[in-house]
Amino acid sequence: MFKKKKRHHQVLPAFGLSMGYTLVYLSLIVLIPIAFLFIKAAAISWDDFWSIITDRRVLASFQLTFSTSFMAAFINAIFGTLIAWILAKYQFTGKKIVDAIVDLPFALPTAVAGIALTTLYAPNGWIGRFFEALGIKVAFTPLGIMIALIFIGLPFVVRSVQPVLQELDQQYEEAASTLGANSLQIFMKIILPTIFPAILTGFSLAFARALGEYGSVVFISGNMPLKTEIVPLLIVTKLEQFDYVGAAAVAAVMLVISFILLFLINFWQWRISKKYETV
Repeated sequence: MFKKKKRHHQVLPAFGLSMGYTLVYLSLIVLIPIAFLFIKAAAISWDDFWSIITDRRVLASFQLTFSTSFMAAFINAIFGTLIAWILAKYQFTGKKIVDAIVDLPFALPTAVAGIALTTLYAPNGWIGRFFEALGIKVAFTPLGIMIALIFIGLPFVVRSVQPVLQELDQQYEEAASTLGANSLQIFMKIILPTIFPAILTGFSLAFARALGEYGSVVFISGNMPLKTEIVPLLIVTKLEQFDYVGAAAVAAVMLVISFILLFLINFWQWRISKKYETV
C-alpha cells in the first residue's frame, strides 16, 4: 500500500493573493522605474555613454559622493553605537528627550536641515566662526557635505543597534566578569560580536541614505563643479538642461555601483552572522 503524502498547509491564509499584491506593488514602485532608467540610458551608443560617465566633472562628483558617504556612515557607525549604548544601558534624567532627538533627522525636511547646517557652519555662523579662527572652513567644502550626511544618517545606526543592546542578556557579561575578564575584554569578546551585525546593518542603511541625499547637501556644499558637486545635484543639473539621456546614464552608473557596494556589505554581514552563530 502506498502512503499518501501529507499536505503541508500554510499557517496563514491567502498567501497567493498576498504574494501577487507584493510583486505588483514592487514592480510598480521599484522595478519598472529602475528598468525604465536603464532603457533610457541604453538609448545612446556605448561610445557616447562612456564619454558621459568618464567626463572629468562626472568622475569628480562620483569620487566626492562615495568618499563623503562612506566616511559619514563610518563615523555614524562609531558614535551611533555609543549613543545606542547610552540609551540602552543607562537611566538618566531627560532620556526620553534624547531618544526623541535621535529621530529628528527623520521628521525634519532635508532642505530645512541643509539651511540650518549652512547657517551654523558658515564662516560667520555660530559654530563656523570658531573653525574659521583655526583656519578650517566647513561650509562649502567636502567637510560640510560630510557633516550633513552624518546628520541624516545617524538615526539608522542608533535604531539598528539599540534594540540588540536592549535584548542582550547581561548574565554573559556577569559570568565573564566573575571569571576575571575586564571591561574591555567583555566588550570585545561578548558584546561586540553580538551587536556587530546590527552595526553593519546601520552602516549600510546610513551609507545608502547618504548616496542619494540631495536636500541637506545642496545648500552646504556650495555646488562647485569638480570641488563640491555631488552626483544627485549633477543629475538634477542635467535634467534642468534637458539632457535626459545624460542624467539617466549617470544615474544608472550610480545605481549599479551602489547596488554592488551594498551587496558586498550585506554579504559580509551575513558571513559574520553565520560565523558567530556557529561559535
